[in-house]
Formats: sequence, structure tokens, C-alpha cells
Amino acid sequence: MTVEHWLRIGGRNVLLVEGPAGWGECSPLPRYPCTVDAARAAAEEAATQGWPAPVRSVVPVNGLVPAAASLDDEHACAAWLGYPSVKVKVGRGTPDEDVNRVARVRDLIGPTVGLRVDANGAWDVETAVATLTRLARYDLEFAEQPVASLGDLRAVRRDVAMPIAADECVRSVADAQRLRATDAADVLVLKVQPLGGVRAALAIADAAGVPAVVSSMYETSIGLAAGLALAAALPALPFACGLATLAEIAGDVTATPLQPRHGVLTIDAAFPPPPSSELLARYAVAA
Repeated sequence: MTVEHWLRIGGRNVLLVEGPAGWGECSPLPRYPCTVDAARAAAEEAATQGWPAPVRSVVPVNGLVPAAASLDDEHACAAWLGYPSVKVKVGRGTPDEDVNRVARVRDLIGPTVGLRVDANGAWDVETAVATLTRLARYDLEFAEQPVASLGDLRAVRRDVAMPIAADECVRSVADAQRLRATDAADVLVLKVQPLGGVRAALAIADAAGVPAVVSSMYETSIGLAAGLALAAALPALPFACGLATLAEIAGDVTATPLQPRHGVLTIDAAFPPPPSSELLARYAVAA
């Protein structure tokens, strides 16, 4: 038996599912490719089955430079330091603006910190190849979803030197198999809700046959806990994961937020963090 908690956090609908194994979150982002059915399946899995046994207790995480972030704000820039890797959102402005943003972040974090970009499929093949060629001098770990489709990813990968990561264009085992068959990407980004749960994500990662990195969908600590469980269960974890994203949402539901320390998240006796009844009441709305 499960209990549903309907919340409204910062203008976003969030459903928390409470069950015998714990709590799960269903909170699709508007205009992001994630079906309600997949997100609900992920929440039900967490609440009724729990997660696979972890093979690691510490997961490195990356800092995030949002598309709208000012690179002249010293306080904001300080928040991106101390991580083993930093991801820069690109594709909202012109290629010149994107190149300048990445150059500025590289200057801020220095030469030894990992750096990656994420265009969320905003570019066409020609723009992606030209822009990534210019960005190669900044020693990127990979470029995430520079174009929208697997076919276009393959075309970009063929013409640029840096690794290419797939995210939004892989939502099933069949998609992952196509990625593998066509050599469309070097890395696969996994998000628990769009893929239908931790176990489904593990199966998709296995079918893709390339290194995987876990990222969030800007969830509360409940949703982030599922992402951490996925990262902890992967056979290998060569990249820092995009799970340090609580600052990107308008509120949380736990008194012990899932925040990284010294660039890592840890599975310990306090994991997963339980929701606070006071915070559940604050954000509650009628179902």
C-alpha cells in the first residue's frame, strides 16, 4: 500500500509516493522529455521495492553553471568551485557567447578540474561541429546532447575530437541498443525519472555499452536520492554525476537536504533523507 503526497514547489507539481520501502518522487519538468508514466514508475519503484544494493558509498558530483548564471557574480562563481568537474549549460545564446562562457569558466576553475558542456539538443549538426571544434581547446570531458537525435549525434561524433554524450534521445533499451549499434555516443547520461526507475536505468546503461553518468531532473532530495542510488549501483562510474542541483529548485521536503560536501555525496546511515512533516504540510496541495 502506498500514500500519495501532492505538493506545489516553486510553481512545479511534485508527487511524493510513500510506501513500505521508502519514498519516491514523480515531478516531470515542463517541456522536458519525461512522460508522467515513466516518472510515476520511478516513484513507485522507490516506494515499494527500494533500490539495488550499492557497489560504492561515495559518488563524486559536478558543479553546474546554469544558462542564465552571471559569470561576473563572485558569490555565484564561488559556488562552482570545489567540485571535481563543472558543467556549463550552452545553446541558449550565440556560439560566440557560448565559447566565451566556457572560456571564462575554465579560467575560474583552473586547468585540473573537469569541464563539460550541455546544449540540451539546441544545435544543428553544422553549428555543433563548428562550436565544439572551437571549444576543444578548453579540454572538455564531453559534450552532452549537442544535437537532438541519435543520428545527428553520430554525425557530430564523427567530425569532432571530443567525446559526445547522449541524454534526451535515449529513453529505452531499444534506444540504447541503437546507440550502441551506430556508435552514436561515447557516454550515456542517465536520469531516473525519464527512464522509469533505477533498475530500468541500469538495464538501459547495460544495453548502451558505453560509460554512464547520472544526472538529476532538478528534483527534491527524495528524487535526488534515487539518482544517488543509481550512481551507487552502476558497475563503473568514471565521471562525476550531476546530482548537486538542489540550489536550482525553490524548496525541499527534508530537514536534511541531500547536499554534497567536498564535491561528493555519500550513502550513510542518514540515507535516504526522510521528508519533514512540517515541510510536507507547507507545500501540500489537494490531489
